[in-house]
Amino acid sequence: MKDKYKKYIEYIARDIELPYIKSLEPYGLKQEEIDLVLGIVFNQPVHYIEPMSGVYNKDKVSVYSETSNGYWSKYEYDGQGNQIYYENSSGDWIKSEYDDQGNRIYLENSNGFWCKREYDDNGNKIYYEDSNGNLQDNR
Repeated sequence: MKDKYKKYIEYIARDIELPYIKSLEPYGLKQEEIDLVLGIVFNQPVHYIEPMSGVYNKDKVSVYSETSNGYWSKYEYDGQGNQIYYENSSGDWIKSEYDDQGNRIYLENSNGFWCKREYDDNGNKIYYEDSNGNLQDNR
């Protein structure tokens, strides 16, 4: 990729704002250019699929979606493919943490709710606690 072209793609990636797809419209980019720009934005190789207004990573998992009216959702995943973050244009978000077996051990959301879980070696839930005061301890 020529240096001037690369700088142009990087400029667009820095210039666009949410909602990303709508922000890209004035640039008139080709499909492969959209993928390059969004790859910089999401810091990973991605592919934009227009009819679904979705951006997918190399594992064909959605990292971003957008409707024609500008509503958007973003998703992040850990190395095991577990969703660790979700955010949308309404201001809602969810953060999650997982153990080595893929069990969700912590969840927190934009409404202030949180919960903690522990599992035994067989994957059975042995502990649960949440922000509403619920507690289950089978340790």
